[in-house]
Amino acid sequence: MITPVKRVNRFFMLVTAPFIGLLVCLAFYKPSLTLNLETQRFAPSEGPVQLTAGIKDQLDQARSTADYTMRAVSASAKLYRETTTAMNSIVVKAKTQAGRPGVIYNRRITAKLGFPYETITSSRIAIELYRVNPGTYTGYAMKIKLKDKNAMTMSLGKGGPGSSETTLQAASRYGAVAGINAGGFADQDGKRYPLSTTIVGGRYLTGFEPSYKDLSFVGLNKDGRLIGGKFYSREQLDKLKPAFGASFVPVLLQSGYKTEIPAKWEVSPRRAPRTAIGKYKDDQLLIIVTEGDNENGSSGATLEELQDKLFNMGVSDAYNLDGGGSSSLVFNGRVVNRPSDGALRPVPTSFLFFK
Repeated sequence: MITPVKRVNRFFMLVTAPFIGLLVCLAFYKPSLTLNLETQRFAPSEGPVQLTAGIKDQLDQARSTADYTMRAVSASAKLYRETTTAMNSIVVKAKTQAGRPGVIYNRRITAKLGFPYETITSSRIAIELYRVNPGTYTGYAMKIKLKDKNAMTMSLGKGGPGSSETTLQAASRYGAVAGINAGGFADQDGKRYPLSTTIVGGRYLTGFEPSYKDLSFVGLNKDGRLIGGKFYSREQLDKLKPAFGASFVPVLLQSGYKTEIPAKWEVSPRRAPRTAIGKYKDDQLLIIVTEGDNENGSSGATLEELQDKLFNMGVSDAYNLDGGGSSSLVFNGRVVNRPSDGALRPVPTSFLFFK
């Protein structure tokens, strides 16, 4: 039999059982609790202070980059200047070394001439005038360096073919600082014509004439170098590209060797005023004009003496020009030599030099 007390106990057990079970579950089960809240939209936006700080950081970084770049550019510029200075020094030394053989050679050939008593120097030409007095004759030597191929030319008489004028007149007419007589001539009907092959301004005056009777041609080519010799065809001469030149007799030196002087020219006349032109190995020119009182063979230089003089001076190629009363040497507006005629003879061609 269930007593009232037991009935009450059962009632309370039934009532409290769910709560006791819940407590037991909570005691053994502990779930993690996470609270997810969207806070981003509630964060404060950047204001002027934050923006200014960011810009300042960027400017500081740009300044640092610019400073580094400037230091690098400055270092590169310094290295460039040092390299340029070093290279310029090397170039100057190289030019000096390259030009030294030429300087030594020029001193050697100049020493044989003596001391020039008058000179003309410009960017186009260098002329040195010397006295020549070996004892058997007197005369002058003129050493010329053509820095400009157009600093030398050959003139015709003022009226063209058949006309003539003195070398002084030609020099004055063209404004030349120096001049000598050039090729031989033949007189006909009161006119004076250049002998044989003559070239002016790159053109043949009366056509090409093959060398004959010891005649030779001498002049300058289009590169400004002295050319000459005997030519038996126009093609042979044209290969040398002549710019101007004239003809006379004989050839005195070729390639550093003496040529044989024809016997008849040794005695017709034996001694006389002479004009000769030659070149050194470095293409400088040497002109010799000897003086004489007449053309009867008793005064002046022989062709052999002239040949020896040019050879001993170190000239490699040399050619005799018209002589006697035709021999003329003009320098700085005056006649230097003593003409055997008492005054300069009018000639159809003259070699002229310009400052």
